[in-house]
Amino acid sequence: MHSDRTMKQKILITGASGFIGSFLVDEGLRLGFDVWAGVRGTSSRKYLQDERIHFAELDMQHPEKLRSQLMAYKAEMGGMGWDYVVHAAGATKCLHRQDFFTTNTEGTKNLIDALRDTEMIPQRFVFLSSLGVYGAIREKPVRRPTADNPWIYAPIQLTDEQKPNTAYGESKLVAERYLMGQKDFPYTILRPTGVYGPRERDYLLMVKSIKQHIDYAVGLTPQEITFVYVHDVVQAVFKSMEAPKANGKSYFLSDGKVYNSRRYSDLAQHYLGDPWVLHIKVPLCLVRVICWLCGKLSRLTGKISALNDDKYHILSQRNWQCDIQPAIDDFDYDPQWPLERGVKDSIRWYQQEGWL
Repeated sequence: MHSDRTMKQKILITGASGFIGSFLVDEGLRLGFDVWAGVRGTSSRKYLQDERIHFAELDMQHPEKLRSQLMAYKAEMGGMGWDYVVHAAGATKCLHRQDFFTTNTEGTKNLIDALRDTEMIPQRFVFLSSLGVYGAIREKPVRRPTADNPWIYAPIQLTDEQKPNTAYGESKLVAERYLMGQKDFPYTILRPTGVYGPRERDYLLMVKSIKQHIDYAVGLTPQEITFVYVHDVVQAVFKSMEAPKANGKSYFLSDGKVYNSRRYSDLAQHYLGDPWVLHIKVPLCLVRVICWLCGKLSRLTGKISALNDDKYHILSQRNWQCDIQPAIDDFDYDPQWPLERGVKDSIRWYQQEGWL
């Protein structure tokens, strides 16, 4: 990749106002792309202040409107389309199950169809999916822990049968399958595990809880977790986008390491200055009841809760290991942010921004 692009290549990043999307915009500008930020009319532009950014308002719920929007941007670009499209828009939390499919499945399908109908098929369409499309598989221990390998589960493989156990995972999987079924539509699918970093609010809740001296762990059986820092996801997007080997393929993304369920909270505690913390292990049966009640309350009040039926399945899943070797082989994916470095950087950012 060249940071000085003599013929500026155009890239559309959907979900540009979101956590991952805003970092993708930053990197696109840094690398010298002509960056178009795909947003809704109501989207916050707090992290999209650079004057070089072009904005593309996209209504992915209404196909006819979306097509006319794309035609207008095509005319603005002199009758050309975008060289690359990174589809990072999506919903991770919804009040109703169907809402996931409306946004994640139908929105993706409508964008693909509109790009085809307007003859704006890019050189590569990168779809940000999720490890969640596989669900809770390989949950039975396959080995005894040793000093060399303390982990008891086997990593999820790309060849494994996908059995999503959340509405979010199902909606992403249906979108993936639609994309895979396209002819003459170059794509790459990236499936990150838990993404964290500055601007992210779900892990912030855990950090706030630790600052208030309580850390909750879910379940009494061993849990093996993976993480990926937002900058490593961004690296993977831009590397895979231009890699010939990555065309028509899917990849897992993590930092390449495995952690026990306490590691994130222990690091957060350390970087918060080691406040005293009461560590509470909550049985899954109790978590299920709490998540069910919170989900019920959310639907009554119209306010989305951090705890719900989908969240229960995510919290109860014991094995989040995944194999990133194909990404290393095909586009030189090289994660730079192990959890120790990432948590330190995140907490420093939360503190600087007054979020903590």
